[in-house]
Amino acid sequence: MYRVLICDDEKDIRRALNIYLTGEGYEVDEAASGQEALSALSSSHFDLVLMDIMMPGMDGIETTIQLRRFSNVPIIFLTAKSEDMDKVLGLNIGADDYITKPFNPMELLARVKAQLRRYTMLNGSSSSTITVGGLTLDDDAKTVTVYGEPLSLTPTEYDILKVLMQSPGKVFSSRELYQLIRNEDPFGAEASIPVHIRHLREKIESDPTNPRLLKVVWGKGYKLES
Repeated sequence: MYRVLICDDEKDIRRALNIYLTGEGYEVDEAASGQEALSALSSSHFDLVLMDIMMPGMDGIETTIQLRRFSNVPIIFLTAKSEDMDKVLGLNIGADDYITKPFNPMELLARVKAQLRRYTMLNGSSSSTITVGGLTLDDDAKTVTVYGEPLSLTPTEYDILKVLMQSPGKVFSSRELYQLIRNEDPFGAEASIPVHIRHLREKIESDPTNPRLLKVVWGKGYKLES
């Protein structure tokens, strides 16, 4: 299930978008400001962001600039007809598309599906080899090395490490990691994730008590340092 973040300071617009998207089977979260959006995106995984341009405080342009420092998640701007220059600027600084308010629900859903399809295809056609820091994962061969030395990982350890390596610097909660590797709701089974994380640390860190690669963000989850 794709997860979408709606960032707009107008509650009625967020509610309408939520109805359209959940009706199509998407999981939806909401943010009422740029700051809330960045906080959500830094601690959770999303597949797409709908971003309003004109918001008090941190607007959509500045939010996108900051977001692009740590994420390549697709962004669709929600714009007014009078914001043509902002549309151009938004595309230049990292937005993927825009739709003008008031929007047609069918057009909105078509643009969302197009961006998700493009993002999925790009990720799927990329190299099977991922390198982060001293770690290299070859997904075709299902092998992992750390500074050139091969590692012996369980399937679950491999899957967790792959998720973390695909988004270095992004924090994933135990629940999110479980959902991503199992593609199902954990119903409490996410308590097993910290055990796998500990075993991973013992295998990839030269000093597991002072990790340089696999970090805990207390109260939020885990991330892999690039």
